[in-house]
Amino acid sequence: MSDLLSIGASGVRAYQSALTTTSDNIANAGTTGYVRRTTSLAEIGVGSSVQLTGSGVTVAGISRSADMFRSADVRQTTSDVSRSDGGIVWMTRIEDALGSRALTTRMTAFFNAGTTLSADPSADAPRRAMLEEAESVAQSFSGTVKALDDASVNLDQTAVNAAEKIGNNAAALARINDGLARVARGSVGEVQLLDQRDRMLDEMSELIDIDVQFDPVGRVTVRAGGGDTPPLVHGIKASTVRMWRDETSNLPVFAAMRDGKETVLSPRGGSTAGMIDGAQRINEMRAQVVDLATSFVTGVNDAFAAGEDAKGNTGTGNAMFAIDASGRVTRLFDDPSRIAAATVGKGPRDSGNLAVLAEARRTGAFETKVVALQSSNGSALAARKTVSDAQGAIRDSAVDARDASSGVNLDQEAVNLMRFQQAYQASSRVIQVARETLDTILAIR
Repeated sequence: MSDLLSIGASGVRAYQSALTTTSDNIANAGTTGYVRRTTSLAEIGVGSSVQLTGSGVTVAGISRSADMFRSADVRQTTSDVSRSDGGIVWMTRIEDALGSRALTTRMTAFFNAGTTLSADPSADAPRRAMLEEAESVAQSFSGTVKALDDASVNLDQTAVNAAEKIGNNAAALARINDGLARVARGSVGEVQLLDQRDRMLDEMSELIDIDVQFDPVGRVTVRAGGGDTPPLVHGIKASTVRMWRDETSNLPVFAAMRDGKETVLSPRGGSTAGMIDGAQRINEMRAQVVDLATSFVTGVNDAFAAGEDAKGNTGTGNAMFAIDASGRVTRLFDDPSRIAAATVGKGPRDSGNLAVLAEARRTGAFETKVVALQSSNGSALAARKTVSDAQGAIRDSAVDARDASSGVNLDQEAVNLMRFQQAYQASSRVIQVARETLDTILAIR
């Protein structure tokens, strides 16, 4: 009779655990990073030299329905799409910088003001209008360069935060490794730690491409950034990560510090790789804008140096613009009479030198070059978005494949819930029958 009671009691305990696991699955069906859990049950054997069955049921352990290969595919595809998306962010900033300052429109307005002035070079109003347009062009060039510089500053801040987050994730994984070494196998604590481990790995793969190795108890060794670099995470040790700008290339550099030794990482995926791509494009675009601004300033100044202003002054004193080492363009004078519209020696009513300015516009093709810069970046941005869309589809497919094997199926969990409820009730009935039988026997005595 005691055996019957123990069999029923073991069933109640085992199926209560199975019901708890099923309830956790249902409650966390929409929780990111949650992996379906299964309670493994086994018969209790009795005896010494010969194991007999039929003595009840026990919980053998709680397992996760994780697929390490599909999870690795998700991490790889996530790194790929994060690199593309990271580059898109900064290419969009370049597009905004080139377009928001209306540089082409303002250069066109400046040269058109010169055409208007040529109709009546002695009038004050068209001279003032040309000066205003000159100021607009100077501000537009300076604003474009500043917008690109601001993008670089923001990129650096984002990169510093990313480096810090990689280091934090590495530290979290080291703590999880420590926990996995201590926790009982097959326990709820173990599967919770494994879920946390996989979430940390997924987060890290968004930031940088990683290579992950697992030991028999699920602890990870993580290397990042390609190459045979020292591990970011190994056992309970984790590297710190920092970022700085290389003095030669002016590109972000990410490096890991471990045991007093710093190793430069070479990201091939993740948002950090996208930041390096973005920084390179910002640097290139800034250099091209400054080159264009220098060409514009030189072309306009040379044209006016060849002419005579309304006061008879000639030469380089008639220069309209200046550009400094940072690429900032400024208008040099406020006096409209200093615009050198006339050919030297022909007096203030002559407009012959404005034809020289028009020729400088034609040969310099300044407006066309701005449009070319915008088109070049726009085409590259569109291409990158196409690649990102394709990579996103691949990533989504990998996620679906992983979730199909490790995600929660509510229909299946509903079936399990009913099955374990019935088993629990049956075990309770066994206890009840044992009790009733015992009561009957006692009553006979």
